[in-house]
Amino acid sequence: MRTIELHKSVTESNDRDAQKLRDELTRSGVLLINLMSAAGSGKTTLLSRMIQDIGEKARIAVLEADIEASVDAERIEALGARSIQVHTDGMCHMDAGMTETGLREMGLDGIDIAFLENIGNLICPAEYDTGAQLKLMILSVPEGDDKPLKYPLMFRESDALVISKTDTLSYFDFDMEKVKERSRFLNPDIRIFPVSAKTGEGMSALEDYLMEEFHKLCMN
Repeated sequence: MRTIELHKSVTESNDRDAQKLRDELTRSGVLLINLMSAAGSGKTTLLSRMIQDIGEKARIAVLEADIEASVDAERIEALGARSIQVHTDGMCHMDAGMTETGLREMGLDGIDIAFLENIGNLICPAEYDTGAQLKLMILSVPEGDDKPLKYPLMFRESDALVISKTDTLSYFDFDMEKVKERSRFLNPDIRIFPVSAKTGEGMSALEDYLMEEFHKLCMN
């Protein structure tokens, strides 16, 4: 039996493409946010709320990634934001090349913040660099407080954690402090924002954070 040791990442080519895209976006003054979560966590609802809240402060575009259908892109466009749907033909993640193609097709002229609404699962999207300058993950209250234990890579890779659907806390056995503790054990620098897109609770803190990140980008 032979053992082959791989000392280079199998995604090395994607990593190079991602860094190139990230550099181009930064030079253009566009903040790309990779929005990741399980299916049903409320990504599109959260995006819709943010477009309504900060649409006058920043020009927003959304790259909607889905295996099939275009309902999310249609919903975003109805709010007046630029949007394009990307079908991944069964793939469970977006990579740098797919992201770049989608952004170029959509066009970034006149855009300040672009959201990549990644495919809904907590495994594959965490493994592939898309070229985004910021990684934002969502964990909804109905999913349970054990997700940092089950999907540690997603929590390690994310810059910020949005705990969504806090208006449902009284209906579920969800320990907010355990989630925060487990998340910070995996990633001491992670920012955590409990929010309800339905009621607006906690949204201003999250939106202020995103605007701060955009202004930091503009200062570089």
